[in-house]
Formats: sequence, structure tokens, C-alpha cells
Amino acid sequence: MSLTALRLHIALGLLMSCATAGWAQSPFTLEQIMSSPFPSELVAATQGSRVAWVFNAKGVRNVWVADGPDFVHSSRQVTHYSADDGQPIASLRLSPDGKTVVYALGSELNDAQESANPESLTKGAKQQVFVLDVRAKDKAAAPRLLGDMGCPEEDCEDIEISPDGNRAIWSAKKKLWIARLDGKQPAKELASVRGAAEDPKWSPDGRHIAFVSRREGHSLIAIYDFDGGSIRYLEPSVDKDSMPRWSGDGKWVVFVRVAGEENKLPLVPVRPEPWSLWMADAATGRGHRLWRSGEKVEDSLPSLSEDSSLNVAAEGRVVFSSEQDGRNHLYSIAAGGGQATLLTPGDFDVEDVTLSADKAWVIYSSNEGDVDRRHLWRIRVSGGTPQALTSGETMEWSPVQTGDGKSLVCLASTAVSPAMPYEVTEKGREMIAKQALPSDFPSASLVTPKQVIFTSADGVTLHGQLFLPRNVTSKVPGLVFTHGGPRRQMMLGFHSMDYYHNAYAENQYLASRGYAVLSVNYRLGVMYGRAFREAPNGIWRGAAEYQDVVAGGRYLQSLAEVESDKIGLWGGSYGGFLTAMGLARNSDLFRAGVDFHGVHDWSVFLTERPYFGNVALRPPDADAAVKLAWESSPDAYVGTWKSPVLLIHGDDDPMYHSAKRWIWCSACARSTFPSNN
Repeated sequence: MSLTALRLHIALGLLMSCATAGWAQSPFTLEQIMSSPFPSELVAATQGSRVAWVFNAKGVRNVWVADGPDFVHSSRQVTHYSADDGQPIASLRLSPDGKTVVYALGSELNDAQESANPESLTKGAKQQVFVLDVRAKDKAAAPRLLGDMGCPEEDCEDIEISPDGNRAIWSAKKKLWIARLDGKQPAKELASVRGAAEDPKWSPDGRHIAFVSRREGHSLIAIYDFDGGSIRYLEPSVDKDSMPRWSGDGKWVVFVRVAGEENKLPLVPVRPEPWSLWMADAATGRGHRLWRSGEKVEDSLPSLSEDSSLNVAAEGRVVFSSEQDGRNHLYSIAAGGGQATLLTPGDFDVEDVTLSADKAWVIYSSNEGDVDRRHLWRIRVSGGTPQALTSGETMEWSPVQTGDGKSLVCLASTAVSPAMPYEVTEKGREMIAKQALPSDFPSASLVTPKQVIFTSADGVTLHGQLFLPRNVTSKVPGLVFTHGGPRRQMMLGFHSMDYYHNAYAENQYLASRGYAVLSVNYRLGVMYGRAFREAPNGIWRGAAEYQDVVAGGRYLQSLAEVESDKIGLWGGSYGGFLTAMGLARNSDLFRAGVDFHGVHDWSVFLTERPYFGNVALRPPDADAAVKLAWESSPDAYVGTWKSPVLLIHGDDDPMYHSAKRWIWCSACARSTFPSNN
């Protein structure tokens, strides 16, 4: 990423013709600001006090563990990968006793059914499952291969370890695979099941597996019995069932149900997606509806923390999230039915959700009272008053409680300190694995961004973070940064996602080089309520969110510190799309830009769908939708694109649809289909 940031700085400096000589003596280097290891995949064993996580240090990923009560001095690296080869570690799991870690190494499959291989390794790259004994006496032990994964998108990163800690199961190649952790038996297909088998969950006694059987247009919840001869389906229908969760006694399963897919529906209108919670007897398969949403748009199935927010808790209660009041809140309902209890009332959104070790409390992150940060809270599963666990000018996310119930560990950051694992106590936070943080990380030289609030031309209230250079004595050029997603939120500190953790660091570096940087949280982003996230006429239906980018540029122009005729912008993915929109539609405002792997023609995404070639399935407003999508794309405005741009795309990025790589190069006035840049 340092090379990318360097290119970004040089490109903006040259393209905007800004004199940076006065800022040549930057107090820190690119290598320093990008040097911190990024933590992710934090998990806790269900017994004892061990936690584990993944550190990505300059592109090299490794698993670390720590033990309570002295997490600080017990933290240690247990894998020893040394190559920056682009192979992520995902789906990290600890065995119940904490003695073993299991994880997936490598990326999911791309459109060509290949894992990412950015190093062009002659043997290629695979996504595979590994197991490692992490006991102190086995420091030199090497990870042992359990089996291959390899499936599209992120559907297969759902490894689950059995309650007895002896076996692991995962989804790959539309099948379920199982292996013994001791290596005595190779991985094998669990059973022959119609459709794609996903999201496996062990029953508490380890004798059954509940999973999603995804078919065309609908999906079912199925149960595999290790001592049975056939698959059992729970209250099957033509709807789409997902997210199976076992009760504590293993007698029933709760799951989510939405309507199955319908053909020939209009594309342009946004329709509500009502949903319900169902319970089914694990032995007989018979089930009934436990709870049902309303029919309004805000009653639709939430998309925030949807996988972690459904839990079967203590006291026979089911915890779930709903946006029925316009915010993503937690509710709980008795397994016997009745009225759902709102657990988290207020004008904020809930994000990460987990249960305490005894399942009597819900622990979660939210932006309650601090809209542009995250803090940790807890509440009893039956209701009551939420209790703040952290607060102040810090940020916390991904909480886990150790299996012994004695410690709470999370990931956290501040405006000037990068993300690291922390133990949370009544006295505050204490950093874990301090030895992994470079001693020359330039915290003392970073700026604390200011929260700014401004309004778009059509009256939408917007939040942003303003990075101003230190000791400004003359006007400086301004930059608008737009995040990707678009379901993201940039915050007043180092971000909880690695991509935006890097982007935050790059904005700090750009500020150190003499730019005023405004990170704009445009509509479609998260944590400002459902109406903001699902704003009308957005994305290919009109790109109304582009008005927020213009508002950010105008805001920068209004600042006394900023040269009003030297405003640029940059962003990646959806932020790349908005960068291209700015340059194509408002070259008078945005004088230069850097566009990372952006989207440039929305209509391609529509016309590539299978039903466009099938008259019987073609939506009635297909032509109108394609026209609207084109008019919502940067390619439609190349005639007014006058500002220079640096376009950056990769040729081995499985996370992005091939259509995103179709770019229009305004500088060379021709269509470009990059393969090696």
C-alpha cells in the first residue's frame, strides 16, 4: 500500500500543479504510517481465557494468541509465514479448550474459478484449511493441511469446530467437508446434498449438523445426522431460509425466512423485504413462525451485522436485530413466543454483536452518543438499561468475552494510534501485543481530524472528517476522499476494516504533505439510520449520493485555509466511482483525481444478468432501467470530463466483478480494458 499512497501523492501533486516543496520535510514517512500490523478475526475459546487473532504486518499474515489474566505478556505469534503474497487468513477458529487453531489461508475464487495469485506463483494459489496446535511447548510446530476450500465470493469462509474439539466442518465447492483435527482421516465430503450447502452449525452434542441448502430461487434449512441415513429439512417451503441457530439443549433450531425469488418484477422500484423468524423441532422438522416483521420498507431484513445479530441466548430467549424504527436495534423474544423486547432504544445503530460466556448478556458495539466512533455496551438478554463498557475519544469493535467469563477483549484504535487488540477492564483499556507495533510508528506526528457537519444541495445532513496540516501558514490544496462500499462509514480514528485503515493512514500522510483532506460520509453509508443508508434514487437508480461529493468540494472551497481553485478527490471501488463522477460531471470544481478500481458503467451490471437474454423472464422496465443506469454512470459524461486522472486497477482481484475493470480513459480518449496495471 505504500507504493499506492506514494503514487497517489505524486499524481495529485503533479496533476493539481501544487507546490509541495514547503512540505518536503514531512515528520514521518510512508513506510512509518503504513507499518502498523492490522488485527482481525478476533476469537475466544469457549473454555479458559485464550484469545486468538490475525495480524497483517506489511502484507504478511500470521496468527497470534494471548492468555488471561496477563494478556499483555502472554501474547505471541504462533504461525510464521514470511511472504507478502496476497494470501489472506480468514475464518479463524479456536477449539473449545483453546489448544488448537483452525483457519483458511488464501482467497475465494474469482470469475475464472481461481484464487488470487498476485505474486504469479508458478504453482498457483489455493484457498485451504489448516490446523495448528498452539500450546507453548509446540512453538516450533508447523500448520497441518486439512483440506481445500475454494468457492466463489465469501460463502465458504465458515469453518466450524465440533463441540468436542475433534473435528472441523466447512463449506466448499457447494458441498460440506469434514476432517479430524488430529489428521488421522483426510477431509471428505460430508454427504451428497442437492443444491449448494452453506453455513454449517454443529448441534451442542456434536451429533448433528444444521446447514443452508441453497437452491435456485429458494433455500432450505437442513439437518445431517451422523447416525442417520438421510437429510432432514426443517419446515420446507419455496421461501429463502438462512442463518440456522441451535437452542442450548439441541432440541430446536431458529432461522430467518424471506420470500423466494420472483421473476419479471420491475427493476427500478425499491420494494420492502419482509421477513420472519421460524423455529423448528430438530427431530421432526416441524416448525412454526416465532416472529414476523411488518410490511413497510423499514421492516425489511437488516443488512447490518446480520450474521452475528441472531443468537439463541440464556433464559430461553432469541436475540435478533430489526430496523423497524429506522435504526438497527437489538430485540429479544422468548422461545415460547410473545412480544419482542427492544433492548437498545435510541437514535443510533448497533454493529458487532456477541453473547457473554454465560449467554445472559448481549455485548455489542454502537455509535450511541458518539455518532462517528464505536464503543462497547452490554445489556441483559431479557432487557433493562444498557451499560457502557467503553467511552471517550477512542474506538472499540469486535468484542469477545473469554470462555471463563473473566475478561473482555476487543480491537480498538484512536485518531492517532492504529488498530490493536486490547483488554477492556473497569480501569480502561490495555493494549495487547505491544511488541508487534513498530517503535517508530508516528503517533505523535499525526493530526486529530475534526468532525464537520454540512448539508447537500437537496438538504441531506452529512458528516465528514477534516484533516488539516499542522501549522498552516498559507492556503493549501484540498482533497475530498470518498469511501467504498457504499455501506461504510469513515470515522474519527483508524478504521475497523483493513482497507479503510489504510485509507485513513493515507489521508494522514496527505495532510502531512500539505493537503486539507475531507473524508465525506455520503448517503448510502451506515450508522446514520436506514433512511440515510437506503436513500432514494441512489447508485444506478440516479446516483443522488453524488450531490454529497459536490457538497464536500464546496465545503472545502469555503474554508479560509484552502485554495478554492485547487480541489481534487480520490477513492477506491465505490469511492472510485464517485471520483470518476466528480471528474466527469464537475471538472470545474474537481481539478484532478485518483480513481482506484472504480465502477464506470452501471448498465453493464444489468445487461449481464441472465434474465436480460430471456424474453420470458425479462423485467418489464428493463430498457428504462438500463437507460437510468447509464445516465447514473461516469461514462455518460465523458464529454465534460476535462480534469486529469490517475486510474489504478489490478488484474488479479477476485473481489470485484469483471465489469468493474471496464474503464474509460479520458486522458487518452479511448476505451481501455486493463490486464496488467
